[in-house]
Amino acid sequence: VQQEAPTGGAGGAAEALEVWIDQDLCTGDGICVQYAPEVFELDIDGLAYVKSPEDELLVEPGATTPVPLPLLRDVVDSAKECPGDCIHVRRVSDRVEVYGPDAE
Repeated sequence: VQQEAPTGGAGGAAEALEVWIDQDLCTGDGICVQYAPEVFELDIDGLAYVKSPEDELLVEPGATTPVPLPLLRDVVDSAKECPGDCIHVRRVSDRVEVYGPDAE
């Protein structure tokens, strides 16, 4: 069961999230790039990767990037709509997946 977007914890501060893609499961459909081109990009190999805040493609396996709060809904929708179930969004604090195939 996937949770709704966090509205914030104590004091209303949103919890820091990061996202990564499992390229072994990526189908290259590019849905994530359509939702959040600031965060995702298709590489020459046809697979999706996350980008750093400096817009650098992060091709190392398991590379993570912060989820900018204004793009949270787009990143979450990417994870929900991904046909490969390969997009993982987790809390930075405890690395618990909150959206994606391993979310509780």
